[in-house]
Amino acid sequence: MINTALTEIFRIEFPIIQAGMAGKVTNAKLVSSVCHGGGLGTLGAGYMSPEMIRYHIGEIRKLTTRPFAVNLLIQDEEYNKEMFEEGKKRLAPYYKQFKISMDEVVLPSYTWRDQLNVLIEEQVEIFSFAFGVPDESTLKYIRSKGIKTIGTATSVKEACFLEEIGIDAVVAQGLEAGGHRGGFFESDPLVGSLALIPQIVDHLQIPVIAAGGIMDGRGVVAAFSLGASGVQLGTAFLSTFESEAHPKHKEALFSSTERSTELTTAFSGKLARGLTNKLMKELSEDLSSIAPYPLQHYLTAPIRQKATLVNDEKYMGMWGGQGSRYCRLKSAHSVVRDIIRETNETIKQLSRHSSLS
Repeated sequence: MINTALTEIFRIEFPIIQAGMAGKVTNAKLVSSVCHGGGLGTLGAGYMSPEMIRYHIGEIRKLTTRPFAVNLLIQDEEYNKEMFEEGKKRLAPYYKQFKISMDEVVLPSYTWRDQLNVLIEEQVEIFSFAFGVPDESTLKYIRSKGIKTIGTATSVKEACFLEEIGIDAVVAQGLEAGGHRGGFFESDPLVGSLALIPQIVDHLQIPVIAAGGIMDGRGVVAAFSLGASGVQLGTAFLSTFESEAHPKHKEALFSSTERSTELTTAFSGKLARGLTNKLMKELSEDLSSIAPYPLQHYLTAPIRQKATLVNDEKYMGMWGGQGSRYCRLKSAHSVVRDIIRETNETIKQLSRHSSLS
């Protein structure tokens, strides 16, 4: 057992959280496997319709009775339709290449509030979020239902704000992390985990969850030493048996190095870290042509989806962090258990070194 404030609040065995990873990567099997390993599994529901969220929650509950989280992406509900249509014209060559009809390039008909209502109705125990912050009345209502909350911060300012509005725990996301930057203030300072985590810890009273580049027990111990109460891992679970990441995506992770990823706005309009490929490079050639988030996400989604269907990794969106070379081909349950074993071994090694000195 590794007991921290996090294990007490969320009623989990180990302070290891699987990141939400929106975009058809997480599923009931992955979430429940992490939970059975002793960690906190998370359904990445940011791009799911309310109906799909309800379905996946039901599937998770068929596989586990343990607590799990659902992650949503808080974003503006007003879309610039004119900008969206202009984006379609710019990406028309890609649509033609993959035989995508303009009718397939659409904006969602639901909002994050519609998604959140499902979590409340289904009495999900833990709600995590990124990109924005729910308003005060919404948070008050969530708390009245006994739902715990996890917010994401990329700076001390954001972390302090989350504590002020009553969030239960904060993810301190370093620039090494794969996927989207989860902050919500306009300026992202792009601070690495080693510098960011202790500064956030020193300014908060609530538990801090370290994220960014953590792939094994050494990273967990490092996070503990910086004052974190737990860790959140995304890339480490992408290569697991249960993950729905495309086989080509998993292959790319296994052959990757610390230099294989880049931060880009090409796929969604919001800064995110992924494995470099042809689509990322081509769209990044003219940054002024990239639509703001989330318009760019919905503009490129059909391209990335069709590329997935035809096994063309050059045009997929393949997220990954800077520690991707440490991915493992195992069950998510085993990954959690391996990391805990490595954590205990690292603590013992440090203890022996300390006694020798």
